[in-house]
Amino acid sequence: MKVSGFTFIKNAVQFEYPVVESILSVLPLCDEMIVAVGDSSDTTRELIAAIPSDKIRIIDTVWNPALREGGAVLADETNKAFHAITGKSDWCLYIQGDEVLHEQYLDSVRKGMLEWKDDPEVEGLLFKYKHFYGSFDYVANSSRWYRNEIRVIRQDPAIYSYRDAQGFRKGNDKKLHVKQLDAYLYHYGWVRPPKTMLAKQKNFGGYWDGGLRTEEENKQLFTGDFDYSKIDKLERFTGTHPQVMEERIKRMNWRFDYDLSYNKKTLKDFFKNTVEKITGNRPFDHNNFIKLR
Repeated sequence: MKVSGFTFIKNAVQFEYPVVESILSVLPLCDEMIVAVGDSSDTTRELIAAIPSDKIRIIDTVWNPALREGGAVLADETNKAFHAITGKSDWCLYIQGDEVLHEQYLDSVRKGMLEWKDDPEVEGLLFKYKHFYGSFDYVANSSRWYRNEIRVIRQDPAIYSYRDAQGFRKGNDKKLHVKQLDAYLYHYGWVRPPKTMLAKQKNFGGYWDGGLRTEEENKQLFTGDFDYSKIDKLERFTGTHPQVMEERIKRMNWRFDYDLSYNKKTLKDFFKNTVEKITGNRPFDHNNFIKLR
């Protein structure tokens, strides 16, 4: 079985993306890893080039300034990395620069890839998610956070990154038929020092709003520190983090404490959680895929 990994990144140093940890976490599953490194204003390329692995191949890209609405440039960069895969791979494993796979799930992912490798009906594989928020000690658990997403796909030219690189579609916006992996990706996109988090939000917002905000609007929205208190529901994380994250977690230099009694208890979440406990299925969630039984 041949597996090609692919990802994209830009300004990872400036905005403290754990992209090295992301790549290292999935490298044991991959025969090669394509990294599309955008036209960064920091030392991101040097950071990626310093990863000690001959599996990694960097392609240099320039982010299209015309794609500054709805996060379209993120999908464009994902597609550049995907299309740079050469030869024939059984699976293509995608990971974003703020996602990390815990080593405890490596065997489960490999098992799933092998199990469905020769089943043409299976177009992709689905990961479950833990979304960390504020610090490495809290996980966001309200229904507004996505619970599953496609991160393994066939090497099919009809497949493409969808909208803001959230998932994948095929042909004329057809959802992929997928199987669920017994594995979690740890999403650290909302864990940064408050000042860095605010700077990241300011930069990232420009890829959704067409870059139309005025300097005065930017000043009003992005002055000071990011306010982590504006969150509806969290739970304390009691598990372990991936080993590749240990050094980053030790360097954490800010404090985030959340009173769990502040959690907003909504009827919608109560209903969804109850149905899921009884049936194993979560009703009314939007899914960017068709799950096969």
